[in-house]
This record gives sequence, structure tokens and C-alpha cells, in this order.
Amino acid sequence: MAREVISSERAPAAIGPYSQAIRAGELVFCSGQIPLVPGTSALVPGDVRDQTRQVLSNLEAVLAAAGARLADVVRTTIYLTDLGNFQAVNEVYGEFFGAEPPARATVGVAALPRGAAVEIDAIAYLEKRP
Repeated sequence: MAREVISSERAPAAIGPYSQAIRAGELVFCSGQIPLVPGTSALVPGDVRDQTRQVLSNLEAVLAAAGARLADVVRTTIYLTDLGNFQAVNEVYGEFFGAEPPARATVGVAALPRGAAVEIDAIAYLEKRP
């Protein structure tokens, strides 16, 4: 099975020694995205809803670079610094994933990089290409 590093200029550059995503066969493993604005590495202004929209937009860009879409995502993990934001994040998450969302876990954490309130990682499945 070939291992391919995935990178998108439409998503924030990695802020550490990791890849935005790795494609291994039919699976795409996306690193956690925080609400950084691509090209600036600044935290998006606004509340947790705005942060969640930016995180999911960043994730979409990384997936697109791998030839995937949000509809191909089979598993996500959401990291929240305040579980009181669970409902607000759910509302935005539902806008992006619709009626058939992926499996998911949500975890409360003490802190996230750059003071973010939310981080989301994902695993996508791609059908074999002819």
C-alpha cells in the first residue's frame, strides 16, 4: 500500500511536524484542523460557531486535495475546550454533514493550540479508482 502526503494551500499550513493529511490506499487520515485562516495563520475572529465553520472549511480543503469530499468522511473526532459549546458546534457540524453524518466522538480537552475552542480531525474512505 502506497503512502501519500496530502497538502493544500487552501488550508492553513501545519504548525508542527505533521502533514495536513496522509492517504494510505483507500483511506485519507486528516490531521486535526483548528480555526486558522489559510494564508495568515491567524485565529478566525468570532464565536465557536465561526470557529467551527472555519475548521470544517479547512477540513474540506484538505479533503479536496486528496480527491475526497465531506461525504466521503467515515469518522471524525471533535475536541472542545468547553463542552458547553457542544450544541453550537453540533448545529454548524450538521450544516456541513447533512442527513448522513459520519461516526464521531467528541472529547472535552483542557486547551487547544493557538487558543482555539474547537479542533476536528477526520478519516475518509475513497472507493478504489480504476
